[in-house]
Amino acid sequence: MFTAAWIASPQSPSEGFMPNWSREGFWRQSLRQVVRLSAGGGRLRVRLSHAYGSSPVRVAGASVGRTAAGAAVAPGSLTRLTFAGSGPAEIPARGEIVSDEVPLPVGAGESVTVTLYFDAATGPATFHAQAFATGYRGQGDRSADAGGAGFDAASESWYFLSAVEVDADRTDAVALFGDSVTDGFGSTPDANRRWSDALTARTKRPVLNAGIGGNLLLNDSAWYGDRGVGRLRRDVLDRPGVDTLVVLLGLNDIGFSETDEQPTYKPAPVLEAAELIAGHRELIRQGRAAGLRVLGCTLLPFAGSDHWGEHAAKVSHELNEWIRCSGEYDAVVDLNRALADPADPDRLHPSYDFGDHLHPNDAGYEVMAEVVSPHLQDTA
Repeated sequence: MFTAAWIASPQSPSEGFMPNWSREGFWRQSLRQVVRLSAGGGRLRVRLSHAYGSSPVRVAGASVGRTAAGAAVAPGSLTRLTFAGSGPAEIPARGEIVSDEVPLPVGAGESVTVTLYFDAATGPATFHAQAFATGYRGQGDRSADAGGAGFDAASESWYFLSAVEVDADRTDAVALFGDSVTDGFGSTPDANRRWSDALTARTKRPVLNAGIGGNLLLNDSAWYGDRGVGRLRRDVLDRPGVDTLVVLLGLNDIGFSETDEQPTYKPAPVLEAAELIAGHRELIRQGRAAGLRVLGCTLLPFAGSDHWGEHAAKVSHELNEWIRCSGEYDAVVDLNRALADPADPDRLHPSYDFGDHLHPNDAGYEVMAEVVSPHLQDTA
């Protein structure tokens, strides 16, 4: 039995506000990507997604191994990946493929490196924009290279890779579902200091990060992924081993109408609390229908940010009070009060502020994990 040990939510190829390789894709190049697992096992397999592709993508070679430094793989751990018994494989347009399982003992908190070689032009690549981890690109087939010297370009996005699963016999994974705060914006790159990483260190359960920077609860975006109520099944409910869903979503629906900085909607929809509450109820409905326990998080304080304004203040207060008091979630995690500045409860505490008054820093993400962990009972 396999359970998800790491996931990334697929996004449509786009440049957005950060440079990446998704629009140009890959040709006669190897792509090496590092991910940190939240569960261990003796065997693993990987999932590759081309959810936003209009034509198949050929993977001419693939491998996985334990991560060393940079683009290098630990000596003796590099293992060839096959798909349905074959080395080369095609990811179908708007589909995914799963590799055959391979023997590679790994532990929770350990990182693995996945290498993909594309001998034909991929076209625009399904990807996850904000990895906060460095990936590498090199010319030619380097899937069998343990060393990292041939990888001469770097990117902080993940491409095609959507999950790593291990043969752990457990069904107690926790999925964090949200926007850039869940994705880890403001955390130290390559340091694994996101909220999900901090929570992995505090609980014995697998913790999966289904955040997308800029994501909205109610509207699709060309830059920030499918709306939350539409992507929940693909990104969480269909993942093996999940039994708890933690929701932190809605701030961008509120805040994008207050700023001209976001390349999403001009003008952005101006929403009321009742609309967002309906969206949260839909997430609760979907989660419970799949047999999951569903926890709701209050939105973090964000006064002083570019998302703040008179209407945003009103709607965020109303939504947070509904999350706290309605009793519709199985449990409530009051992140708003935990990270607030006592001198001004609408603002992030200065000790937890990344600097934009919107996103936590590493210390803030640790507090988030500390607050939610009592709501998660360890089962291992």
